[in-house]
Amino acid sequence: MSELRWHPLLEQWVVVTAHRQHRPHMPAEGCPFCPGSGRVPEHYDVCLYPNDFPAFSFDDPDAPGACDVVLYSPRHDLLPSELPLEQWEKVVALWTRRSAELARDARVKYVMIFENSGEAVGVTMPHPHGQIYAFPFVPLRVERERAAAAHFRSREHRCLYCKVLQDEQREGRRIIAENASFVTFVPYFARFPYETQIYSRRHAARLDQFTPAEAGLLAAAILDIRKKYDALFGEPMPLMMVLHQEEHFYVEFLPLRRAAGKLKYLAAVESSSWTFLADVIPEAAAEALKTA
Repeated sequence: MSELRWHPLLEQWVVVTAHRQHRPHMPAEGCPFCPGSGRVPEHYDVCLYPNDFPAFSFDDPDAPGACDVVLYSPRHDLLPSELPLEQWEKVVALWTRRSAELARDARVKYVMIFENSGEAVGVTMPHPHGQIYAFPFVPLRVERERAAAAHFRSREHRCLYCKVLQDEQREGRRIIAENASFVTFVPYFARFPYETQIYSRRHAARLDQFTPAEAGLLAAAILDIRKKYDALFGEPMPLMMVLHQEEHFYVEFLPLRRAAGKLKYLAAVESSSWTFLADVIPEAAAEALKTA
């Protein structure tokens, strides 16, 4: 069971999840996500696996919600960047179905699709996978972003995200790749070195609002930037990937490497004051990723 505790100084919830201390860490053999483990189907393409150590559970009256693991492939030996496009298309389809299902539950206030990749991020299972959390509250970051978007709309009578995308397209220097439906760029305001975002060209809020063709192009955009990240320094890039829904759909990538052999640490200034110190000029990051 988890416990929600209110932080009065920051006006946000802290989730106490002491039971998660016992989850397995980087097993050398006997991966529970591999076929043959007895934990997952013997044959699958992508698989939704209920987290064995959930922060939120519909069986928990104090912290109702869900924590799902999305297994990208039965192949344990492949990086996300090495999966074929058809596999990413199946992942996007699973994200779409499950996030829409969770959003319909009145107990769920926010659905977050994300991935932690690499030991430097704190990954406890090397098998290619991501997660879906159904929160019983709206996270503070989301509240702040919604407020900014609402304030901009009331003042300018248009979408803040559409403006960000238009500004990036007009300047062009930080755009890394684009297709008919999505644009990938290093944002002008990047906080992490080599941070990127994938924006929907069309003003669509959620995954379930995309056509099958658009969903396929989203999968292609994700695979493209994942390949670039792993090629950038010639080794797998530890990163966080987060999908943002409900306002204007976009995908956020937060890498944790600032140079070859050098990790990005969020130390006192950044962790405590929430003031990010960008180690790499966004325009230089974009140029490096374009050619990776």
